[in-house]
Amino acid sequence: MKDNSTQRPRVLVLTSTFPRWENDPEPAFIFELSLRLAASFDVTVLSPRTPGSKKQEAMAGLRVIRFPYFFQRWEKLAMHGGGILNKLKSNPLYYLMIPLFLLGQLRAVVGLLRSERFDLIHAHWLIPQGFVAALSLLITKRKIPLLCTSHGGDLFALKGKGLQRLKRWVMDRSAALTVVSGAMKSMVVEMGVVPDKVEVIPMGVDLKGLFTPDPRVERKTDELLFVGRLVEKKGVHFLLEAMPAVIKKHPTVRLILAGSGPMEEELKQKAAQLHLSDKVDFLGMVAQTQLPALYQRATLAIFPFVVAKSGDQEGFGLVQVEAMGCECPVIAGDLPAIHDIIAHEENGLIFPSGNTQALADAIIKLLDDPELRARLAGEGRKSVVQKFDWEAIAGNYSQIDQILMN
Repeated sequence: MKDNSTQRPRVLVLTSTFPRWENDPEPAFIFELSLRLAASFDVTVLSPRTPGSKKQEAMAGLRVIRFPYFFQRWEKLAMHGGGILNKLKSNPLYYLMIPLFLLGQLRAVVGLLRSERFDLIHAHWLIPQGFVAALSLLITKRKIPLLCTSHGGDLFALKGKGLQRLKRWVMDRSAALTVVSGAMKSMVVEMGVVPDKVEVIPMGVDLKGLFTPDPRVERKTDELLFVGRLVEKKGVHFLLEAMPAVIKKHPTVRLILAGSGPMEEELKQKAAQLHLSDKVDFLGMVAQTQLPALYQRATLAIFPFVVAKSGDQEGFGLVQVEAMGCECPVIAGDLPAIHDIIAHEENGLIFPSGNTQALADAIIKLLDDPELRARLAGEGRKSVVQKFDWEAIAGNYSQIDQILMN
């Protein structure tokens, strides 16, 4: 039988966030998108090597290549604790790895472009992947369309005239841009990019197979849940500060924190200072397949997002969609991207970002009102299942990919 795989369009995906191995708790949204694109394209994923990861492997049928940039045991810049920006913040010595990381990625991309045929490059994050992709195309003189996707941190946090010029250069070199929220599109257009060049396509969630309600699971009446990396922009410190007021009204309530990151020890100390150690459970990183059980039993999920001092903020907020898919009522801090998902008092509650008292009031309001919780939970799932399921999201990306290749 003739192998038709070589006749399919070939896509090179560049990312700094990708599972290190099967069932890795690292964020898997690039993996999930690539997996679904593989139904129509031959997909090769290039990501950074990390301690314990293989240099090359087939992961669920995807070809995955990991580029080296230092001694493997120290290759932790892109993963383990909140991504590159938070690694740099946690330890300035990581800045010394940036040139090595860029050179390692550039060498790998140039090598692939010179040795193999690709019909499209899809770079996730303008910097560093978009920059490396654009530079690689210049070096190799390949005429391959470049699709760049910004997920938020690259757009919001990387400031300064030099970085702004670099981002604009990448945007100009791209055939098309996608962003994960309407607020981000507005920001890109303000930078001078033609609106027709920018599409809003969020990352997806498996809302039909994984993040679904389970009537067999009894939902708690006093369990609060947070899921996400323990970094400044997630606002967990405000959630801890709100807990004493909540506990005063609801003494049996508990808070579950599912995630890890550079602020973990600081947050544990804060919980102890607030006398919350016996009321807060730090679970650490939780595998994607284990998250639905947490959402299904929690009374409500809380995402107290804030703007970090660096300017970084949520570009979209997949965890909200996951919770809503499981019919778990949600509360979120008021940031521009949140409004793509939550309509206040229709499918969730929104409170003024960084306002501890308002957060406590919102939590108490839902704990006091089971009927409101049930209504928000039902409307929440209905509102996300058609817009954010992977089937719809991957279809949108497939259409863009086909247009750019033709």
